[in-house]
Amino acid sequence: MSLVHTGTIWINMPSLRKFPIQGIDVSAHQGEIYWDFINNKRWSFAYIKATEGGDFKDPRFQENWNNSRKSGLKRGAYHFFTFCKPGNEQAQNFIDSVPLEEDTLPPVVDLEFGGNCSKRPEKTEVITEVQHLLDALEQHYAQKPILYVTQSFAQTYLNAGELGNYILWYRDILKQPDQIVGRPWHFWQYSNRGKLDDAIAGPVDLNVFKGSPEEFSELLKKQRN
Repeated sequence: MSLVHTGTIWINMPSLRKFPIQGIDVSAHQGEIYWDFINNKRWSFAYIKATEGGDFKDPRFQENWNNSRKSGLKRGAYHFFTFCKPGNEQAQNFIDSVPLEEDTLPPVVDLEFGGNCSKRPEKTEVITEVQHLLDALEQHYAQKPILYVTQSFAQTYLNAGELGNYILWYRDILKQPDQIVGRPWHFWQYSNRGKLDDAIAGPVDLNVFKGSPEEFSELLKKQRN
């Protein structure tokens, strides 16, 4: 295994000067997280896995959600979309798990093939079910969800402008992305081997927001009518 893959050498090193808003995303895979030891001057946000599919609840979500409040980071929750459950059922799983609170980031829906069920539906079916999920989350949380996508998912299901009114969070651990299927990105996961030794024992995903602190703050606003 090369030094790149062990995390000893990072290909991407986005600077705080260029990307002042940087953060982590975590799940039960990180084990116990010592949130008090995360430097909130270095890191601005944390996204925490809440749910997957129609019935899976991350076993550490409630612990991470409650404890992360003390860190000073802006927090949000994410859901892993599966092809094998209806969108409305998946939305209810998330809503049952994630509290409706002020000053939280919009829900994120993780769209990728890795770790998904073996079913590969037609594009129209996938987009329909994802839209059902997004509509239910937006109605409940009064925030427009964000789509986390991999290149393979985007090229397969979003390549004709589908779900074009949602901002994208793109994963590319090799290089800074330009556009994704002709669309700009707002979040970028640049590493899956980050190290926060005092807070997290193993590797963790690292991310940046493409924008100013003021633009990031806009994401926290609830879209009440």
